[in-house]
Amino acid sequence: MPFSPSTFRPFAAQQEDLAELARKDRRRVLTLPRGADFSSNDYLALAGDEQLKRAVRAAMDRGVPLGAGGSRLLRGNHAEHELLEEEAARFFGSESTIFFANGYTANSALLATLPQRGDAIFHDELVHASAHEGMRLSRAVRFGVTHNDADAFADALARWRQSNSTGTAWIAVETLYSMDGDRAPLGALAELADRHGAILLADDAHATGVFGEGGRGLADSLAGRDNAIVLRTCGKALGSEGALLCGPRVMRDHLVNRARAFIFSTAPSPLIASCVREALRIVEDEPERRSALAELMSYGADRLAPFGVSASGSQIMPLVLGDDARTMQLAQNLREAGFDIRGIRPPTVPVGTSRLRISLTLNIGKPQIDALADTLSEIL
Repeated sequence: MPFSPSTFRPFAAQQEDLAELARKDRRRVLTLPRGADFSSNDYLALAGDEQLKRAVRAAMDRGVPLGAGGSRLLRGNHAEHELLEEEAARFFGSESTIFFANGYTANSALLATLPQRGDAIFHDELVHASAHEGMRLSRAVRFGVTHNDADAFADALARWRQSNSTGTAWIAVETLYSMDGDRAPLGALAELADRHGAILLADDAHATGVFGEGGRGLADSLAGRDNAIVLRTCGKALGSEGALLCGPRVMRDHLVNRARAFIFSTAPSPLIASCVREALRIVEDEPERRSALAELMSYGADRLAPFGVSASGSQIMPLVLGDDARTMQLAQNLREAGFDIRGIRPPTVPVGTSRLRISLTLNIGKPQIDALADTLSEIL
């Protein structure tokens, strides 16, 4: 039928989409924090830490502005950005770093910009949505690989090379997966990168500050490699905001010249850069935070395992329920009981694996874990 203004309904498709999500129990709504923190990524309880507040106040007193006023290629480049990048490069043992406003932007910019036509990206099937966004914009072909299966990566790389492909292979993984809490086989993947002329892209977002020597993350073993790039977010264990891409100097220079998300975005707040600098100092100088969190991980694994909670060996412990509606109802019951735990549904996780994502942080202690175990016993 020809178009008729009289039958036009603004946003009809969007309304129908929202209604379909509601029918599937997958419509999202914003919910304010309430109850004991079992859902945030503030693993070291730095987000509200007085030391970070003092660092921001001190930066303001010495004239650091709140806003950058423009992109970093215009007038938005501030000394605090460059100091953070220099200090982070030394801290993580990389040749250079570049600071982005958040991890999503950094990850998508990295994969959209560095892989070239004729290259191939081999990504773990559970890699973050931001990586998929970057790959969607990339000129390289991409191949999904079985989760955490180094042999599957080896087979995929070998098949691609045997097809007379001479481009660069890129291996994209997370070091610690945000929904399952399990770890990538980094050592085996680094060896594959060496053998197949590949570059390893490791998203260390959920491990930075929590694991590794001095809190340098699970990707600390990749420090100094010329065929590895590591993403380290600043809004999780570091308690602030932004993300650092750590790698060879050519990575930084190419992103400055070609990454549209960097070139055409207002620079991150210089005050936030000051805050991240202080967070890195705290992480290195206060190992007791990591020790306390490690103790909570062990305690939580013992107390919550009887209820089906996965003892993942990390601070992220999922309770996989499968059914979307049951997952969201249980999350609501727990919030009403005083525990801030969120239900996670597809497409964030694969169909049939809806879950409660239980996150352990220093914002809670053993008494809260005991109380959660008692409540789960009653509700389940």
